Amino acid sequence: MKIVHVITSIDPDKGGPQAVVMRLAAAQANLGHSVHVVSQADDQTLAHVARLGAAIPGFAQVVWHILPPPGLMEAMLCIRARPFLARVLADARHVHLHGVWEPILACAAAIAASNGVPYCICPAGMLDTWSLAQKPWKKRLALALGCRRMLEGAAFIHALNRDEVKLMRPLHLKTPAEIIPNGVFVEEFESLPSPEDFSELIGLPAERRFVLFLSRLHYKKGLDLLANAFQLVARQCPDVDLVVAGPDGGAEDDFRDLVRRFGLERRVFMVGPLYGETKLQAFVAAACFCLPSRQEGFSIAITEALACGTPVVITDGCHFPEVADAGAGAVVSLDPMDIATAMTGILSHPLAATAMGRNGRRLVFDNYTWPRIAQLTIGLYEAYTPARAPVSLSAAAVNGYS
Repeated sequence: MKIVHVITSIDPDKGGPQAVVMRLAAAQANLGHSVHVVSQADDQTLAHVARLGAAIPGFAQVVWHILPPPGLMEAMLCIRARPFLARVLADARHVHLHGVWEPILACAAAIAASNGVPYCICPAGMLDTWSLAQKPWKKRLALALGCRRMLEGAAFIHALNRDEVKLMRPLHLKTPAEIIPNGVFVEEFESLPSPEDFSELIGLPAERRFVLFLSRLHYKKGLDLLANAFQLVARQCPDVDLVVAGPDGGAEDDFRDLVRRFGLERRVFMVGPLYGETKLQAFVAAACFCLPSRQEGFSIAITEALACGTPVVITDGCHFPEVADAGAGAVVSLDPMDIATAMTGILSHPLAATAMGRNGRRLVFDNYTWPRIAQLTIGLYEAYTPARAPVSLSAAAVNGYS
């Protein structure tokens, strides 16, 4: 089966969907399928992707079709992208779109539909109520100008969790939704680095512990909530610091202002984006991972922290209740006091934290692995091909997801 994934940017600094496409495509290629990715990138980004891909099983089998970064006119009209997509999609069996709002995705959907090729769309949380409330007039306009037509022409919506399905209901889309979570390759986490390596790298004394935040520095990730929570943690746990890792998504300056206001300059380490082995070192060395997001689809960072055996503190907005069910960490409200209490609880009970870490690894390795997820996607692609009547397959029915 020829599968084509389309994502506007493959830059790893843009967030989780880019990491997902790289790994899902590789996992599908490992199953023997012809897997292609269409995206836009410059040479520097492509080199970065290639370096990260070297550690991903099956990545070398994926065929990449790369357009240069578009100017404003190209981004809106897809003058160059349209014939490019037409060539790549000509003999595709299924097209998998990642995102909602970019014109290149609507262009790919229209070409697939004209060729009789089914396509699915992964909104990655972009259609839930919180996301739609951000710049709402632009999104209402985009839906009216073609995004709704693209969504309703899809074979199915690739939802990441049950909450996402519920939170899309106000749109009254007629398209069925299927739950396909994110995951990990077990091979990337079987042999973990020493926890001392990262502390030494950032100059943290051996006797100091730290809470890790690793994600884009964006408002929706709750950095303001984290700063308010950590000032409370810092008072109760004088041996604990905060490490903040990730590319700036517009919230870095405001976060630094809060750190200064709370007098935490010597307790907070801003280390920039982390990838590959260094990222694993950070996860393993952390006493606790915290992602106090206002909204997530299915966070790769949370999944990777769990796979590294690190207890996590996450919010309801992360839509990952399985963490609490498995005893792998705490799921709390967006109240900084609740976040601080959960972090302090983990930091104050190291034996319980170790047990949480074991539970987290088991949760991920038993339920959220890319080979298993790739098989689920293939089953759904086949169920929604034109040669067969569309069948609604829930993730739970296919592979035990819920």
